[in-house]
Amino acid sequence: MKKNITTKLLSIATIGALAFSFAGCSAKGTATVVNADEIATSASQEQQTSGEASEEAAPEKIVLKGIVDLVPHSEIIEHVRPQLEEQGIYIELVATSADSTTNERLNSGEIDFNYFQHLPYLESEVETNGYKLVSAGGIHIEPITAYSDKYSSVDQIPDNAVVAIPNDGTNEYRALRILELNGFIKLDDAARDSLSASVGDITSYVKPIEIVEIDSAQIIPTKADYDFFITNTNKALEAGITSNKLFSEGEDSPYANIIAVREEDANNPAVKALVDALLSEETQKWIQDNYNGAVIPVVKVG
Repeated sequence: MKKNITTKLLSIATIGALAFSFAGCSAKGTATVVNADEIATSASQEQQTSGEASEEAAPEKIVLKGIVDLVPHSEIIEHVRPQLEEQGIYIELVATSADSTTNERLNSGEIDFNYFQHLPYLESEVETNGYKLVSAGGIHIEPITAYSDKYSSVDQIPDNAVVAIPNDGTNEYRALRILELNGFIKLDDAARDSLSASVGDITSYVKPIEIVEIDSAQIIPTKADYDFFITNTNKALEAGITSNKLFSEGEDSPYANIIAVREEDANNPAVKALVDALLSEETQKWIQDNYNGAVIPVVKVG
């Protein structure tokens, strides 16, 4: 019994000595009282803090919300998604079908970017609606193209053939321009310079044809009604048409599809990372290979 009591007294003395060794003195020589339990946990807390400090801070998760067209835009976005996630940037596609409200939704801050339009269209939207939107970069070209289910070459198209073209803004000009370049019509010089035209700007018909201006969404569903038709590449890809390709815009087309953002986000690092990923040589080559010329990368590769 006496031995046990002696052992307990020694233990108490040891703790007391340890506590005293941790105790500090004030400038006046007054000892600082330190609780023994606090001493027991101090080393553990310091070790934990040291361990946490040694770990790298997890990258901040950044979410960019966007609206894009289904083909090829959403497919291209999906291709770069893993690259961006490695940088802590996550793309949330709010919709994969752009419409007349898409730029308004971007301007209001509902989304962070959109990817469906070319720069001339964006500029017309800005001018008409006062949007504070800019291009963060052109990514790919969708050359507007003439197709036919009846003829396989331009030489086969007869006089007075009926052709459908889109009736919206710059796309009508693009359709008329490739008709001019392929020997069907002549356009007024002013219309050509402004990149805007309608059938009223045709000065002469080199080869007699009948031009039908209709909503671009209705061209493919009614294509059987025409000898040939002109439509945007993305609509042809989405519809999976197998019509004969007659002629189209060249690689020098000024209508590259862009990443559009609010002016205040033009230099946003996350937006820049998105554009850099889309314009990387690897991604641009993927576009070139995957779409076999139907979609043209803006960066020359290969």
